Amino acid sequence: MTKASPSRGLSLAAIAAAVFLANCAKPEADAPPPPVAPPPPPPVTLNEGVAQAASIYVAFLRDAQTIQPGGFTDAESIQAAIRKGAAYEPAQLSRGLIAYGSIIALQSPEFVAGVRQFAVDPTQRQQVVAQIVADPAYAATLPGADAAAGLIAATVGRDATAMVAIADGIENDAYTIQERNDPRRRWATTHLTEREVRLEAAKSASIAQMLPSADESARLFTAANAGTGLAVEAGRSGPPYTPAVVRSLAIAALAALGAAGDEARANTEALTVESNNEFCLNMSKLMLYQCLAASRPSYEDMFCLGRHITRDLASCTTQALRPPPIISVGEPVTTSTVANAVPVQTPVQTPVQTPAASN
Repeated sequence: MTKASPSRGLSLAAIAAAVFLANCAKPEADAPPPPVAPPPPPPVTLNEGVAQAASIYVAFLRDAQTIQPGGFTDAESIQAAIRKGAAYEPAQLSRGLIAYGSIIALQSPEFVAGVRQFAVDPTQRQQVVAQIVADPAYAATLPGADAAAGLIAATVGRDATAMVAIADGIENDAYTIQERNDPRRRWATTHLTEREVRLEAAKSASIAQMLPSADESARLFTAANAGTGLAVEAGRSGPPYTPAVVRSLAIAALAALGAAGDEARANTEALTVESNNEFCLNMSKLMLYQCLAASRPSYEDMFCLGRHITRDLASCTTQALRPPPIISVGEPVTTSTVANAVPVQTPVQTPVQTPAASN
């Protein structure tokens, strides 16, 4: 019998080992592919249109707060203050307030984080976006809404409080200026000439389109998308929320979901329109015109300035932020009564009153 050579045996063993190792390294044919990681959620995005609208409100309020009591040295200084305070178009100022509220809401880490948890899954994100667009009040039910609403109420309320203080000072000065020991009394009690001209000037200032501030727009745009940069007041506010606050929260929620960029301007612009606040500001203008039409000396124009510009701005802002108290008297209202009721909106002010002439 012929013996196999040692070298041949080693070669066969090496081949067998190579085949064995190759079979071990080969993946099974039916092994599932590795899972694909879902795409990251889109970043927080708010378009420049919202920032520009907000800048109109912020810049006007800052300018209006420069009207200070005790600084009236002649009749023209009062007229200049009236023109400055009346220089807002009600619809634009109302939209600016809501836009500003949305940027304030984006300064709340709690609200942004609460909303962005729904942005991880693309399908769920689209569902939440569609729900907010269909019903803005849905945004007020999202996690952290009370924290964001509190920031809005406290920060914008700070401006309203400042305007109330200015209004108090101007209205009080309208009485002080009539006193015999006040050196301004002589011109303050003199009847105004060209009264129709100054009334028309106030009306013209009220309808002029307000232009956004480039610097303020840039600052607000950066703060909205970064979630920081505004000097906000801490606070927390639970429901019910006013329509203005609801719409601010809706815009902010869309931004937190990455659904408020340039492609969504139609949605964000629609959300800044709120009829109750516009009605309040429009009624304020009508009351101002009525007050100026009835006043004759400068001290009465000063009262119109305090009551129907500075105070009404504060009143309309407060009304936009805080729901009216619910008062129930008498027998419970039946369903049929509610169905047949006609909603009535109350003007922001009572009939015009001007300070009485001094003795």
